[in-house]
Amino acid sequence: MTFPAIRRFALAAALIAGTAPAFAQTIETQAKQAYIVDMKTGAVLLEKNANELMPPSSMSKIMTVHMLFEKLQKGEVKLTDEFPVSERAWRIQGSKMFVPLGSRVKVEDLIRGIVVQSGNDACIVVAEALAGSEEAFSEQMTKRGREFGLTKTVFKNSSGWPHPEHVTTARELALIAKHTIEMFPEYYKYYAELNYTFNGIKQGNRNPLLYKPIGADGLKTGHTEAAGYGLTASVKRGDRRIIMVVNGLPSMKERAQETEGLIDWAFREYENYALFKAGEPVQNAGVWLGEAKTVPLVAADDLVVTLPRRARQGMKVTAVFQEPIPSPIQKGQQAGKLVIAAPGVPTKELPLIAGESVAQLGPAGRIGAAVSYLIFGAQK
Repeated sequence: MTFPAIRRFALAAALIAGTAPAFAQTIETQAKQAYIVDMKTGAVLLEKNANELMPPSSMSKIMTVHMLFEKLQKGEVKLTDEFPVSERAWRIQGSKMFVPLGSRVKVEDLIRGIVVQSGNDACIVVAEALAGSEEAFSEQMTKRGREFGLTKTVFKNSSGWPHPEHVTTARELALIAKHTIEMFPEYYKYYAELNYTFNGIKQGNRNPLLYKPIGADGLKTGHTEAAGYGLTASVKRGDRRIIMVVNGLPSMKERAQETEGLIDWAFREYENYALFKAGEPVQNAGVWLGEAKTVPLVAADDLVVTLPRRARQGMKVTAVFQEPIPSPIQKGQQAGKLVIAAPGVPTKELPLIAGESVAQLGPAGRIGAAVSYLIFGAQK
């Protein structure tokens, strides 16, 4: 007998499961770049030129607001603080909050001015207040992005104003959105506001999905001549949240229609399925020379996976581990893996950990167990 032996236990021949890698594309889009991801599982539902450099236009403002949210969360800035309006901020063209020259504007007003009204002027006010200049703030944005995974994104201004070196990707915009939603639940609410009035001027949120009964609660549109029409959006239905980034659409009308259709498709064609909760036993494994003869293998985290609804039949989830597991065993140490597979779906592996600690037998116990193994082929 070979020792230790690899044991494979099929938990269910048709257990519902899924994977994090991208699935085969089943829908077309006019967008030049597109990326749709399930926020909880990381399953990529659609990608088209998702790593291609592109101008982010006003979708850049998600990162500007992210930087401000971090200051608020750390207590370095308060919502009631007021930032001064420079001539540079006042003079900027494009979409505006219409901040008066020489005035001071509350931080909470500036957040709404950026998120709801897409104010380029509000962005410069924030940048100058937090970093002294928009150039310095842009460098800080790029550096902060590198810290949480933006490897290609470069910011040259705070608003997305056209600049040849101001670039990102659809995938990295989705990462900024995910980071914002996860890190700042107390402030993310501003992205769902439909309109805001400042300086006597009422403006509506430019995100077309917010006006549809589809669960949208953010984030930001963008448009420049070079980039076309874009949208970074988040939609939540029940416990499931989808993040979508599209760019390069030909018109506002196409942006509204295309994005609504893509979101409906993502929720209709894919579903999340819970396999095991964190700490839930998956399988018992034999222990070699331990004070206990078996140890439960448990899920390290809640195991939730995404898959096409049509692929749920025939899915297999298999526990794979070496048995017996040599003692001593520490609770929490990885002791195996779950292998999730199905025809047409990329194989996914998830860790299994020891649910309990198992001490090693003393010298006499180890000798007895070894003799028993030599005589009987197994621990008795």
